[in-house]
Amino acid sequence: MFQRVLWVSLTQALRSVFILVLPIAFISLFAWATAGSSNGNTADPMRATMWIWLAAHHIPFHLVLPPGGESGLLSYLPVGALIFPLLSIRNGFKRACDRIDSDQQTRQLARVLFALTYAGVSLSISMFSATAAITPNLYWTPAIAVALVWVATVSNKIKVNRAEISSRSMALSVIAILFGASSLVFGLGLFFHLKSVQNLTIVLQPGFVGGILLLLLNVLYLPNAVIATLSYLVGPGFAVGTNTLVSPLTHRLSEIPALPLLGGLPTGRHPLVLLSIMGVVALGAFIYNLTITQRSRVTVQSFLLTSVGITALAILGSGSLLTNALRSVGVSPWQLPLAIAMEIALGIFLAIIIPRISEF
Repeated sequence: MFQRVLWVSLTQALRSVFILVLPIAFISLFAWATAGSSNGNTADPMRATMWIWLAAHHIPFHLVLPPGGESGLLSYLPVGALIFPLLSIRNGFKRACDRIDSDQQTRQLARVLFALTYAGVSLSISMFSATAAITPNLYWTPAIAVALVWVATVSNKIKVNRAEISSRSMALSVIAILFGASSLVFGLGLFFHLKSVQNLTIVLQPGFVGGILLLLLNVLYLPNAVIATLSYLVGPGFAVGTNTLVSPLTHRLSEIPALPLLGGLPTGRHPLVLLSIMGVVALGAFIYNLTITQRSRVTVQSFLLTSVGITALAILGSGSLLTNALRSVGVSPWQLPLAIAMEIALGIFLAIIIPRISEF
């Protein structure tokens, strides 16, 4: 039985890797062929394929930047790209479960073997793609790969109790509401700053093929922008480079990268935006009122899972973008979750205390 589980997990993990590698390879070859570089060789699109695959998994890169050999770090990667490895992993593990068709313990074993195989392949890709100028972080690669497998397969024929389902659903609902509201605000910001977006696009002059790739890049970075908008709405704000801060009370901004999405940045301070904190506080009361009929454990779990989810989004929505000038980009990985946790906790507290006060 172990040999069968091992074989199925191995083959499906490899399938999950290649189902994503193949379209990336096509895009890389097409871009390389249309670029018309006289210095390139066939190894370039192969390495580019591996780098894009790793970047889609949010694996950071250490860089040596020309011309002076300055060290750089690329860790501010598109959150939207995560959907591709998550879907391929989930599909591969589902196929593995269908082929095993055994008890829960066997599926858990398959999950572990799948994760280890996927991590091993990811580490191999990181090692083979490394050059003197671009080196994927070999320490984080297996850890991130295992984490992605665990997230993608968490509910695929893995049993959880009813309380966990309720708290998880509640946490996902709260995060979805926050994300949806932030998306709406960001969309309005882009709409009212279309001229800036157009100017940033014109500066790049991407051409036809480059324009398509630029559009794809902007779409994949949309979740990053929404996370930054969420941080702006709840108070802490976000950075677009070293020693910069964009928040309702502070607008300290210098030059920005020529990325069309950044055309929607606020142009000054807007203290009234902090009124949106009341909405987050209301979500805390929403959590309490919907879980009051269940055990208090569900309320606590919902709060903790929401905090964990926001923390994960904050980590994904922060990082470095190549140079020292852009060493700090995105939200603070601790200020955003702390702010939302405090605001939701305040809402839960008010939902508990106000009815008791009204009884007197």
